[in-house]
Amino acid sequence: MAKAKKLTKGQARRIKANQAKKLRKQAEDIQWHDDELGLPEDGIVISRFGQHADIENQSNEVFRCNIRRGVESLVCGDRVMFRQGKSLEHSVSGVIEAVQERKSILSRPDVYDGLKPIAANISQIIIVTTVLPAFNPDIIDRYIVACEQTGIKPVILMNKSDLIDEELAEIVEEQLDIYRDIGYQVYYASSDSGQGIDELRTQLNQQISIFVGQSGVGKSTLVNTLMPELGLHTKEVSENSGLGQHTTTVARLYHFNQGGDLIDSPGIREFGLWHLSPEQVADGFIEFSDYLGTCKFRDCKHADDPGCALIEAVNQGKIHPERLSSYQRIVESLSSNTLTSRFKQ
Repeated sequence: MAKAKKLTKGQARRIKANQAKKLRKQAEDIQWHDDELGLPEDGIVISRFGQHADIENQSNEVFRCNIRRGVESLVCGDRVMFRQGKSLEHSVSGVIEAVQERKSILSRPDVYDGLKPIAANISQIIIVTTVLPAFNPDIIDRYIVACEQTGIKPVILMNKSDLIDEELAEIVEEQLDIYRDIGYQVYYASSDSGQGIDELRTQLNQQISIFVGQSGVGKSTLVNTLMPELGLHTKEVSENSGLGQHTTTVARLYHFNQGGDLIDSPGIREFGLWHLSPEQVADGFIEFSDYLGTCKFRDCKHADDPGCALIEAVNQGKIHPERLSSYQRIVESLSSNTLTSRFKQ
């Protein structure tokens, strides 16, 4: 029996595009006349599935809706105007006709799709990290840069705190103190021991929040702890690779009984910043603001340049050296990654 030939990335991309085209055609085939639709209603996108989305109205009823062709972008958390269908057409029970102006949007760069929205109207981003699979401040810094670019408040959550032994505790606390000193909120939590869960609930109250972080840091387990009625599927960290395994496949919005909403998003092992310039990355390090533009040379790269104000601030203890090093690594990744130039074309 002949061995199946593996598809190239280009072939796989074309197949995906053709499938999306067929889904769009199927969605467009489901049409209602005005007399078959109810009055316009306000709703919120609970989840997005290809050419359809689940919309919740003000009575907390959920309808799977077709998306009008004129609606260019739709993500979890969007506020929309939709109309219920008076009949059910192939499991679709309504039409989304317009999207309200967004208060905020969280996006990430995609090699093929450009800047790809993840969720809308978020008031805070919970950056979930842990010591397993690995505590990685660089990923925290990438998320913080993304938060500062969008104006969404970042909160750092050290999850699985029960795994932090005495040897690690001092190292982790020292690292987290860097963020506290800058002004960011930092919490500890553990679904197993219950540590910090009440404090986390308080932080989430009356907010529209999203959990982000590497796969395997326990985002879905946290959601189960906060909302046990959901029973989300979870997986442990892979014993072979040491990496987290994806469990959430589609972003979805949930409501807390005490108030506030939570968007559970697919895990991201690396949050790319290819779409940003070095200047925009620097703006994401808020403790740099007093020194940017005061270097000896206007084109200072903040590496080993003479007269660099950031390096001088580090030498004076005004900026933590790890934060400058993190900035330099991010900027280096922009210049060395071929995706950066492809993205900006």
